[in-house]
Amino acid sequence: MLQLENVSKLFFTGTVNQRVAVRKINLTLEDGDFVTVIGSNGAGKSTLLNLIAGVYPPDRGRIVLDGKEITSWEEARRAAWIGRVFQDPAAGTAPRMTIAENLAIAYRRGQRRGLQWGLNKALREQIEVALADLGLGLEHRLQTKVGLLSGGERQALTLLMATCTQPRLLLLDEHTAALDPSKAALVTQLTERLVAEQRLTTVMVTHNMEQALRLGNRLIMLHSGRILFEIQGSEKRRATVRDLLEAFHQLQGETMTEDELLMN
Repeated sequence: MLQLENVSKLFFTGTVNQRVAVRKINLTLEDGDFVTVIGSNGAGKSTLLNLIAGVYPPDRGRIVLDGKEITSWEEARRAAWIGRVFQDPAAGTAPRMTIAENLAIAYRRGQRRGLQWGLNKALREQIEVALADLGLGLEHRLQTKVGLLSGGERQALTLLMATCTQPRLLLLDEHTAALDPSKAALVTQLTERLVAEQRLTTVMVTHNMEQALRLGNRLIMLHSGRILFEIQGSEKRRATVRDLLEAFHQLQGETMTEDELLMN
């Protein structure tokens, strides 16, 4: 479903501040893979997602999605195929528009625009059913401005908007990090359910090692812009946070605590 071939990205090229953010990444995701990505600050996690989404063009390498090379595609063109949820709950919605209006736009992702009503009866009923499935009562608040929702409600709505058209790829960029523990748990459960029900190919960046181990079928650790190691399947299910820290120590020759590794 997704192939990254020798993908690299430099920032401030040719200056004293030149920095390699991602270096020679080779990564293949099969249809339905759920990959969690961990690493310290500056490891290249968000840059990797931005390269896949089209925010930045790679300096080298190729990106292939569902058999089509998208390396030169602009972000807007890729958006028809890729759903994304950001760390900031305010980033994925239009705050001055209602819940119904936000979802009406999301349900038409990738479609040609016309002069018909954006929210007809059939779409409204579809939206109500999808919102009721969240279990937050938002189906009774269709005319509420999204800017009035709590962070957890807004992130749940954003996740629904990102997945309602069953995108070929779902990108999650620390999408529970800004929420309090109870709301983070709710959005995490919702993520698990939507990804499983739709068999969405997913890449999730997280700072939470326990979350990274519990979710998905593959785990990748990035360090200094490259893939340091990967675990998957039964090895991932058996692994602990201590195992990840020990693997980092063996590969890098450094001893770090969990906080030091992720927040360095």
